[in-house]
Amino acid sequence: MDNSGKEKEAMALMAEAEKKMKSSSSFFGALFGSSSKQEEACELYVRAANMFKMAKNWCGNAFSQAAQLHLQMQSKHDAATNFIDAGNAFKKADPHEAINCLSRAIEIYTDMGRFNIAAKHHIAIAEIFETELVDVDKAVAHYEQAADYYKGEESTSSANKCLLKVATYAAQLEQYPKAIEIYEQVGTHAMDSTLLKYSAKDHFFKAALCHFCVDMLNAKLAVQKYEEMFPAFADSRECKLLKKLLDAYEEQNVEAYTDSVKEYDTISRLDQWLTTMLLRIKKTIQDDESNLC
Repeated sequence: MDNSGKEKEAMALMAEAEKKMKSSSSFFGALFGSSSKQEEACELYVRAANMFKMAKNWCGNAFSQAAQLHLQMQSKHDAATNFIDAGNAFKKADPHEAINCLSRAIEIYTDMGRFNIAAKHHIAIAEIFETELVDVDKAVAHYEQAADYYKGEESTSSANKCLLKVATYAAQLEQYPKAIEIYEQVGTHAMDSTLLKYSAKDHFFKAALCHFCVDMLNAKLAVQKYEEMFPAFADSRECKLLKKLLDAYEEQNVEAYTDSVKEYDTISRLDQWLTTMLLRIKKTIQDDESNLC
């Protein structure tokens, strides 16, 4: 069956579901088992929704209708599941409606005390704001909410993943104190964990770069603090790079700064975030140089 045939079948199922709903709300329907009619209508809506998916029609209306019916029947878990299905379908065609559906599911899950699941769907909304709607502030708000829910459920690693996303954006938006606080918090948690210990140096490295963007002396003191807190940091390539950059800054030597970054990049490729931070610091050296002229 081609896609148009599947769409026609889905539309027929939707029409049948609507007919069931009308009959369940009639006087005789109310007398003779309206709940069974609603259940049948739900099944038809879900079948229609899946048929739409097979036809690559990313309209989540059928899932959304099923969710509303489940709510009427007090089937909260099923309603939430259908709202998630609706949100996933809408993601491909209507990001705003996807967010509405996911938000409805989150309300149900928080009402049921299922905060880990609610957090997962806050992340899904954050990702839509990141990639589809390019609204960083709203993405950050949802990552923060997800982190709060994970913390409340003692899911520290999941909370920290969300917080690192917040820190990434905070630094990009030059909200350095916020980013530093998160990187230090996550780094401290990582250094006390056998499994996560290796990643601690990366978090302290990023915290130090944020300090550096604010003030060179702050960065110097931060590096000393991180070495004392986590002796393994002192032997890391990241710490050695920071010290070279601090020396280059003190000497106002742009060439030495650039060479140190290039040397580091040959072994550990710089990502976009690190490149942005390192260029911001480099610009402050160049600005200071021009001010001396």
